[in-house]
Amino acid sequence: MVCIRQATVEDLLQMQRCNLLCLPENYQLKYYFYHVLSWPQLLYVAEDYDGKIVGYVLAKMEEESTEVHGHITSLAVARTHRKLGLATKLMSAAHKAMVEVFGAHYSSLHVRVTNRGAFHLYTRTLGYKIHETEKGYYADGEDAYSMRLTFPEGEKAAAEKAAAAAKQQQQQGSGDKPAAAGAARKGGKRR
Repeated sequence: MVCIRQATVEDLLQMQRCNLLCLPENYQLKYYFYHVLSWPQLLYVAEDYDGKIVGYVLAKMEEESTEVHGHITSLAVARTHRKLGLATKLMSAAHKAMVEVFGAHYSSLHVRVTNRGAFHLYTRTLGYKIHETEKGYYADGEDAYSMRLTFPEGEKAAAEKAAAAAKQQQQQGSGDKPAAAGAARKGGKRR
């Protein structure tokens, strides 16, 4: 049996090991530390009954953007544990945290154009759409699809926030008008 849980600092070495075994894009340990210290709510692991990490999702919030959104930095599942729905569960946990904790409107990610398995997961299972193709994105020169998944909760939250701001602005505006009108009347009486 495999459980999905939030990652801790103690999991980072096993997450890096899983990354090295599964993916051509590898990260130094300090990059994992940066993620777990900055966005601990967005890192999840798949842990088997022996306590071994057999999958993980490394996600973050984009800080240099006008829209609040998350980004999937890395997703990996050990070959021995694929086709069990673990990648979907890991991604769903990260998506949920992006919305509930940070109010994200969408999630973005990059995937190699030749990675048909991941592309199928992202498009057919999770609902991501291609935003653009980035030429030579990867270190070996391969192109990447830049993909996005818009969250219904993110759209709802954005609409609610906009409505609340408009209501507040309207209340402030209507609150100012009577005072201004009163001042004009007072000014008119003085003459």
